[in-house]
Amino acid sequence: MTTRLIRSVVGLAMVSIFISILMFRLNSPIAGVFELSVCAGLISVIFITAISFTQRITVGQYSNAKSDRMKKYWILPFLIAAVGMYLAQKKVDIKVASPVRMPEGDVQNLMWNVRHMDILGQIIILLAGAIGVVILFKHLKDKK
Repeated sequence: MTTRLIRSVVGLAMVSIFISILMFRLNSPIAGVFELSVCAGLISVIFITAISFTQRITVGQYSNAKSDRMKKYWILPFLIAAVGMYLAQKKVDIKVASPVRMPEGDVQNLMWNVRHMDILGQIIILLAGAIGVVILFKHLKDKK
């Protein structure tokens, strides 16, 4: 809701703190701890680090970069739409693990043996984020 990025990050951290307090009050201490440590802590640190690596650009530089990006990636929305229409027409049988009652104190067994696809999905999302950050902060060498 603000144009200043640091204020936005602090606002996100404050909302995460309130959500974690709500989770503690709703008797979900593990979810509260994850919300507090990951969202209020880690994500805020990552955002502030990313903001500190960026620099302001002029309106002309922004419009040039935007037009260059549009020239490079103009096909991407059409490709995503085509893949989406193909997948909508194709019957995909995805077997999703049903909710499992977890034995007390056996989180390791549940995560590695029963819900291993969840961990694989998280790894894929983390790698996609890391690749996105590398692409975002990649500096092009000046051609002479």
